[in-house]
Amino acid sequence: MTRRKEHDMGRLEGRTAMITGAARGQGRSHALTLAAEGASVVAVDLCADLATIPYPLATPEDLAETKRLVESLGVRCHTVQGDVRDTDAIEGAAADAVSRFGSLDIAVANAGVCGFGKFWELDDRSWDEMIGVDLTGVFKTMRAVVRPMLEQGSGRIVATSSMGGRMGNPNLAHYVAAKWGVIGLVKTLSLETASSGITVNAVCPATVDTAMVHNEAFYGLFCPELTAPSKSEVESAYAAMSPMGVPWVSPEEISKSVLYLASDDARFVSGTTIEVSTGASASMP
Repeated sequence: MTRRKEHDMGRLEGRTAMITGAARGQGRSHALTLAAEGASVVAVDLCADLATIPYPLATPEDLAETKRLVESLGVRCHTVQGDVRDTDAIEGAAADAVSRFGSLDIAVANAGVCGFGKFWELDDRSWDEMIGVDLTGVFKTMRAVVRPMLEQGSGRIVATSSMGGRMGNPNLAHYVAAKWGVIGLVKTLSLETASSGITVNAVCPATVDTAMVHNEAFYGLFCPELTAPSKSEVESAYAAMSPMGVPWVSPEEISKSVLYLASDDARFVSGTTIEVSTGASASMP
């Protein structure tokens, strides 16, 4: 993305977007996509590892890089290192967005993690941590941002679910439960805000080309017959799960759907999901 010129008018000019899980991956891509259309950005991320998640999470340096990249596009960016499970932290981030930039117009409840294990082998800590981040964290983010949106009479809320929120997946019971729950939250809040100028929707990505997928633990899950498989070695296994034969999609492909839902083009779209599924949606009712 190139730096925006001062006279360029994007679709989100003058608006403020808060994005959770923004230090890298989909979150960073969403931040850059919305910034390229003129939105000021509040980028939130935990920037710490979690005990039950089998790959390294983002760092403070990752979050600083998101800020640098957003600001290189010629818009403002404020970063918050905080946990979406922490009510005070996420409500503070929403309030900070309003105080710094004058409004909170768009929220992308994107922060999420993934672990795995057989249903009967998942312990309480694994369950609690997954539900805490991927479902409770989304609820707390949506609750925090909808309050200022109700006061201003407008807003766009987009939550990251997953194609795992539209079907079952072996070894991912806690993740699937959380992502199905996100869609329930979206549909419920969309009804409660239907006459308030606020839309609430979800995106359901297929496998995305991020660190959540590209790590030793998940390569081993999907290719157990290989010892320390490389990215190129697991590509065919991932592609086999896609009707289009696509192993993974870029974060930018998901950001296109987020941008649409955040824009005025989607002002009458609420309570629904956009499935970037590489064809998997065709097999579902």
